[in-house]
Amino acid sequence: MSESVAPPELTPEILLLLAGDPAEVNEICSAYQPADVAVVLRLLPAKSAAAVIGHLPFDYAVAILDHPDLGHRRSDLVHELPHEKVTALLEAMSADQRTALLREMDPADRALILGAITAATREEVALLLTYPPETAGGIMTTEAAVVDPAITAGEALEYVKRVALTKETIYAVYLVDPATNTFKGVVSLRELLIADPDRSVADAVRVRTVVEVGPLTDREEAARLISKYNLLAVPVVDERTRRLLGIVTVDDVIDALVQEQTEDAQKFGGVEALDVPYNEISFWAMIRKRAGWLCALFLGEMLTATAMGHFEGEIARAVVLSLFVPLIISSGGNSGSQATSLIIRALALRELKVSDWWRVALRELPSGLTLGLILGAIGVARILLWQAVGWYNYGPHYLLVSATVGLSLVGVVTFGSLAGSMLPFLLRRLGFDPASASAPFVATLVDVTGLIIYFTVAMVMLRGTLL
Repeated sequence: MSESVAPPELTPEILLLLAGDPAEVNEICSAYQPADVAVVLRLLPAKSAAAVIGHLPFDYAVAILDHPDLGHRRSDLVHELPHEKVTALLEAMSADQRTALLREMDPADRALILGAITAATREEVALLLTYPPETAGGIMTTEAAVVDPAITAGEALEYVKRVALTKETIYAVYLVDPATNTFKGVVSLRELLIADPDRSVADAVRVRTVVEVGPLTDREEAARLISKYNLLAVPVVDERTRRLLGIVTVDDVIDALVQEQTEDAQKFGGVEALDVPYNEISFWAMIRKRAGWLCALFLGEMLTATAMGHFEGEIARAVVLSLFVPLIISSGGNSGSQATSLIIRALALRELKVSDWWRVALRELPSGLTLGLILGAIGVARILLWQAVGWYNYGPHYLLVSATVGLSLVGVVTFGSLAGSMLPFLLRRLGFDPASASAPFVATLVDVTGLIIYFTVAMVMLRGTLL
């Protein structure tokens, strides 16, 4: 029995061998999944990628265009293909990915394509384009298996066999009353298989509350429901008419979550969300994405210099205080970043609501005090140890200096935890994305307040001695 040999790593050079050689084409298609080809096509110029697509079998090319890993390069790629080829490919694509591609296309190209596709496809696209891409309606597919609940289970199974190849996925069969066009429920394929073939589908349905979403439901909420109830798909139902609009499948949810988490991770770092992968974004586009936040943070940090200038006299009289400025402001920034990261994630997972802000405040206040006491104790111990072993001489008032640092750390860490936890609630209340309360933004805010707390404590503790 011979062992199978793994194909070599797919590279752009291998794809470019598809110069019309049928043997090479067949070898590529048999050795690599469409998803593998989609990833590598992103690395090719648009004209070269279009040439590769043009030489592939039609169904294989459709599978590649259906794959989200091709990303925003799809619109550039199809722009280089003949108009008739693009129309045929779009007709064969899944409804949700076809709509995503049309969203990305140049308006002129989109108008041409919409004028060439069939009336049924154009109507379907028009419906999906009415919903924002971050909603359940924006990522749903209309290719659901729909039956009359009055037909028998045997007839329903025969229907599934007939349409299986024309639907993107068939996880379940959705029941719609043909007289009123209203959604009546869902029956799983398992239930159909074990049901009496002569009984109606309605009788085969296990009595349960159907999990559904509206077309304007946030896609993250749809993902949460799919995860919570261990579903493979969730129906999208018009709340007013009770009409079944489509389904959101687990693979669409995963793609959406990857995109959401990528955007959030970039915002956490103080960067405007990138529209394309890092290695594909142009130099000036990268500068535009980063410069705005960086300038805003820089202007914020200028307030730190202003705060230090306000306490210039205290620093001149007690230079030893300046040694601990980095320690103080970094501790406050770190505690604030911890708190804001925890709250942003809890809000995203629906573990918290905006109305829970006071519960969070009551939790973060003692947490901040405790964390501040821990860091303050470490700071005091460090000063006393260095003074005792002679590594640094903090002067005759080193006990007061250590107490100043310790108390300041308690105040700064407490304020950082409280401010970092409240900022996401404030942004959500104002209608902004809480991810905008990124760690750099919180750190900048706490830097300024940390200095004010530090030097205020110093003025009280060291009055009559160093100050």
